[in-house]
Amino acid sequence: MNRAAPLAHSLAAMLGGRWSLQELGASGFCATWCAQRGGETLFVKSLSLAQSEVLEAEADGLGALAAVGAIRVPSVIRYWRDADLGQAVLALEWLHLREPDEDFGGRFGRALAELHRARPPERSGSFGWRRDNMLGATPQRNRWSKDNTTAGWIDFFRSERLEPMRDRLAARGQWSALIEAVEAVIAGLPGFFSDGHAPRASLIHGDLWSGNWGMLADGTPVIYDPAVSCSDAEAELAMMELFGAPPNGFWNAYAAIIALHPGYTRRRNLYQLYHLLNHALLFAGGYVRQATDLAWSLARQ
Repeated sequence: MNRAAPLAHSLAAMLGGRWSLQELGASGFCATWCAQRGGETLFVKSLSLAQSEVLEAEADGLGALAAVGAIRVPSVIRYWRDADLGQAVLALEWLHLREPDEDFGGRFGRALAELHRARPPERSGSFGWRRDNMLGATPQRNRWSKDNTTAGWIDFFRSERLEPMRDRLAARGQWSALIEAVEAVIAGLPGFFSDGHAPRASLIHGDLWSGNWGMLADGTPVIYDPAVSCSDAEAELAMMELFGAPPNGFWNAYAAIIALHPGYTRRRNLYQLYHLLNHALLFAGGYVRQATDLAWSLARQ
């Protein structure tokens, strides 16, 4: 069956012209396509209507990041739901990426710091977001915190991050040691902020591993596939260190704009736990043991 033809028809109906499509297989969570019309190229994602909130949330997140203007993201051309096709469709700007140059880390660090320093676009500094979204294939809850204090952040991280992950893992009916360890971490959350760190709500990308950043042909840093929220910026930095490291020059450039609190290195593992729990949920295997070990280590601090 030719899956491209009905989607090309949908693109023509919404954007005009005649489109040719090539399936890319660039995502494990949705179909991805290179769509071309004359000299124009778009990156297109499609999913069943039952999963339309995935693409709705991505479009919302990219729009929010673009509105701040601190760091480049792919432009959202259009999002729509096609009942005849039975698909939700997200058309994005096609990014022409190249290998990062030696100065990329500095530019990236400055741009991300400017994003984190900018006034939050929603709710006067509270933690959360205007809608729930997705962390990979996992729903991410973003109910607003009651206030913008440290206690408000701790409550948000407990109720909107760790507890939902714990509950989803517990619903599998296994991994009791991991569940017990996560509950111990939750009970001890206030202690991770006893060093005086006062989290400030920043708009963060939310899933910023190395596969979600790159460099455009003109050297501009760009980020994509977000899971945005107004959160402690340290949570963003911790994710960047979970499966690798930011590029050379990043840290000095970032710290020149936003000074890192000395306690970040202790909270880094706490924030990384959230993402490891998600990987345990999605992929099981060694991630379960890694998350269990990390959670017990945090619980003993």
